[in-house]
Amino acid sequence: MGKKHQPATGMNTNRTRDDNGQLRQKRADTLVGNIEREYDVDFGVRSDMELGTLRQQTGLTSIDALVNKAREDE
Repeated sequence: MGKKHQPATGMNTNRTRDDNGQLRQKRADTLVGNIEREYDVDFGVRSDMELGTLRQQTGLTSIDALVNKAREDE
């Protein structure tokens, strides 16, 4: 079996880090509404849209970049 992932420390997230130390990518099938609720932001899309679709539309892959862009647009 592979190594157990380590929890991220010092960050406001419950995601874990990969073996190389980087945060794991949030799953593409995560609903945008859940991310909007978690980060208190509005992406201006339907809440039942999947994160993978939003990433394709914006060209941004990280949650941080998506949240920052949404906050700039507010």
